[in-house]
Amino acid sequence: MPTKKKPTAASRPERRTELLAVAAQVFAAQGYDATTVRGIADEAGMLAGSLYHHFDSKESMADEILSTFLTGLRATCGAVLDAGLGPRDTLEALVTASFRHIGRNRAAAAIYRTEGAHLAGRPGFPRLAGVRPVLEEALSRTLERGAADGSFRRDLDTRLACRLLRDAVWGTASWHDPGAGPGQDHGELARGYLTLLLDGLAPRV
Repeated sequence: MPTKKKPTAASRPERRTELLAVAAQVFAAQGYDATTVRGIADEAGMLAGSLYHHFDSKESMADEILSTFLTGLRATCGAVLDAGLGPRDTLEALVTASFRHIGRNRAAAAIYRTEGAHLAGRPGFPRLAGVRPVLEEALSRTLERGAADGSFRRDLDTRLACRLLRDAVWGTASWHDPGAGPGQDHGELARGYLTLLLDGLAPRV
C-alpha cells in the first residue's frame, strides 16, 4: 500500500491564506498598479515562480482578497438586518459590526476604499465587477425606515446621512490603530462615534 506524501510547506492549505494576507499588505501599502508579483513574493520570502503555483496573476490575488472581504461584509450586514431590530438599534449594530469587520481586515478594506471602484471596471476582476455597495444599501434602508417611523428626524436627509456614515466607517481603515492603547478597540470606537452621531439623528422634541 503506497504511503501518502506529507504536505510540503508550499502545498499546505493555509499557505494560500498566508500569501493572500501578505499580498493584501503589499497592495495596501504600495497601491495596486505599483505592486508586482515579484514584490509580493519577496515580501513572502519566496521566488516569484513559486507564487505562481498558488495564483496565476496579481489580478487573481487582488480579486480574491476583495471579494472575500466583501462577502464577509455582506454576511455581516445581512445578519444585522435580519435580526428584526428597530431602526436605531439596527443602525448601532451596523456601525459596530462594520467597524469590527474592517478592523479584522484592514488591508483589504484600505484597498477597496481607495481602489475598489476602478479595479471593478478592469479585466481580471470577475468577482468584484458588479458588486453592490453592501454597507451603503444597509445604512440607507435603515435610515429611511427610521425617518418614516419617527425613530430619527422625519426631515432627515437620508442620502446625506448615509454618505456621511459610510465614509466615517470606511475611514477607519486608514487611521484607526487598534493597538493604540486601552479603550481603542473597535467596540469602543463604534460607541464613541455613535454617541456623537445619534443626538443629531434624534427626532426633534
